[in-house]
Amino acid sequence: MVSKIIEKALNEQIKIEAESSQIYLSMACWAEVKGFEGVAGFMFDQSQEERDHMLKLIKFVNERGGQAKISKLSEPNVDFKTIKEMFEMLLKHEVYVSDSINELVHITLQEKDYATHNFLQWYVSEQIEEEAMARTILDKINLIGDDKGGLYLFDRDIQQLTVVSSAAIQTGA
Repeated sequence: MVSKIIEKALNEQIKIEAESSQIYLSMACWAEVKGFEGVAGFMFDQSQEERDHMLKLIKFVNERGGQAKISKLSEPNVDFKTIKEMFEMLLKHEVYVSDSINELVHITLQEKDYATHNFLQWYVSEQIEEEAMARTILDKINLIGDDKGGLYLFDRDIQQLTVVSSAAIQTGA
């Protein structure tokens, strides 16, 4: 049985994951309108992944005797000056999500809720990968600079981008 403290914290994380999905959906729309089809596809996929993260949390809360809450979401930014600015915002958001997951893990330890603690380890590893991916993309964009040909190739190639984080190597994922 999940405590009320843990239930409240997990419901806050559900909202964060839902907002993450919306943020990436907004980025996908912007990229698509600007002609970055590869980036748009990548962001649509990321949006779905964040929604899946939210659903996983919802199921966990409900299965543990709590009740998942679906709450009002903040409206995401819908306009970006450049692809670089968009991916800088993506990295900043992923760091925010990581901080939120880490705080949630801390609460589970304080509450001695080891089942939820173990459940959240997947999210901890996932955030390592998400941040690594965002940093890798920004590194590539910084290498390209203002070269339009480079941006064209980046847009074409981003669909194939895979980043193997140190967490994935350790777990054999």
